[in-house]
Amino acid sequence: MAAPLDTRHRVAVLALEDAVPFDIGTATQVFRTARDSDDRRLYAVQVCTPDGAPVRTSAGFELRPEHGLEALHAADTVVVAGVHGGPAMYEGTLEPKIAEALREVAATGTRLMSICTGAFVLAAIGILDGRPATTHWAHAARFRQLYPRVRLDPDVLFVDDGDVLTSAGIGAGIDLCLHVVRRDHGSEIANQTARRCVVPPWRDGGQSQYIERPLPSVTGATTEPTRRWLLERLDERLDLAEMAAHARMSVRSFTRRFRDETGMSPGTWLLRQRVERARHLLEATDLPIDRVARDAGFGTAASMRQHLREALGVAPLAYRRTFRGTT
Repeated sequence: MAAPLDTRHRVAVLALEDAVPFDIGTATQVFRTARDSDDRRLYAVQVCTPDGAPVRTSAGFELRPEHGLEALHAADTVVVAGVHGGPAMYEGTLEPKIAEALREVAATGTRLMSICTGAFVLAAIGILDGRPATTHWAHAARFRQLYPRVRLDPDVLFVDDGDVLTSAGIGAGIDLCLHVVRRDHGSEIANQTARRCVVPPWRDGGQSQYIERPLPSVTGATTEPTRRWLLERLDERLDLAEMAAHARMSVRSFTRRFRDETGMSPGTWLLRQRVERARHLLEATDLPIDRVARDAGFGTAASMRQHLREALGVAPLAYRRTFRGTT
């Protein structure tokens, strides 16, 4: 009897010299964790290096993969992990065989992703020229100097430009991988994946990177309990004074602390959570549009339609038709 056909989406994670092990682990963990309603894995993930040989990581230990560059040609998605050093970061060049392999897979329409300084590698092959992209804010000046044709935005968590996606550092790689799972399979599976990984299910790519913002004192007040409280009351009309009262702060202190911790105002954060709630309900339920609007806190279908068009570029019914088909 013939073996069953493996229809899983194939992901190749490329690790170069001085690769960041967290970035490699992020991609392998998130994609290997994603499963359908029958608990079947949705992605087949392979880690590869230029010759299939061990590479030194930025953490000081060797990575011993099972695959070489041939894994890139068999992949549906290629993820380039961040690097600490190398010609792509300091000279704007890349080893010819690596550049050739990446250009070949890009020409076939394979989806390309980078985490953190992996964007330097994609930029070195010219695939980011004229396109929006991001990388870790601390390396933005060097990136701009080496790759002036790239439309770099160092203030966001990740950029989705269709077949090429880039993320900022460390944790933003998790956000990008979950975003891709959501794009491929809908919010229900992405949220389940996030729960299995014990990470927040969603941070919008346009959210600011945490650029030299001091963290609140461990013993000081924080807005986290109030954010959890708000998530349980998205369908209610809550003003800034009520939020501040729950946090036991003045409105001014609450607003300042909230922005320090999330990178956005309370109103913007709340709106994004309501958009995410609406997305989830549109994908995972058959509730009427009016009911979705009320449960997500928009009040009316007209209000939800306006906000979804601004955030996602589509109307609620069009969004439901698109994503119900994939889930």
